[in-house]
Parts: sequence; structure tokens; C-alpha cells
Amino acid sequence: MSTWAGIHDRFREARVAYDARRQLEREIAGYTTQSDLNDLYAILDRYPDRDTARIRRILAAQQAA
Repeated sequence: MSTWAGIHDRFREARVAYDARRQLEREIAGYTTQSDLNDLYAILDRYPDRDTARIRRILAAQQAA
């Protein structure tokens, strides 16, 4: 694999990850009421922090905004 192909692959992977995060942010933004958020946090509490950290960071950022 050439250096350029490797760079291209990394950019593509970064773009896919960015798009996935943006989609997740849009989906989480739909949880607006306190009841919705309580339900979401109750669901997240059932899973290990390493599995839910990304969602928790997005929620924290959205609540801070």
C-alpha cells in the first residue's frame, strides 16, 4: 500500500467516524424532556461505562450548551 493510499484510508475512516458521531448527536438531541433524559440515563446505567462513555459525553455537551 502506498503512503498516499494509507493517508486516504485514514481520512476516510475519520470521516466515517465523524459522520457516525454527528448522527448519534442528532438522535440524542431528540431526548429533550427530563423524563426522556431520565429514561436514557437509566438505560445507560445498565451497561459498562466504557460502552456508554461516548453517549454520556454527548449528553453532557448538549446539556452544557
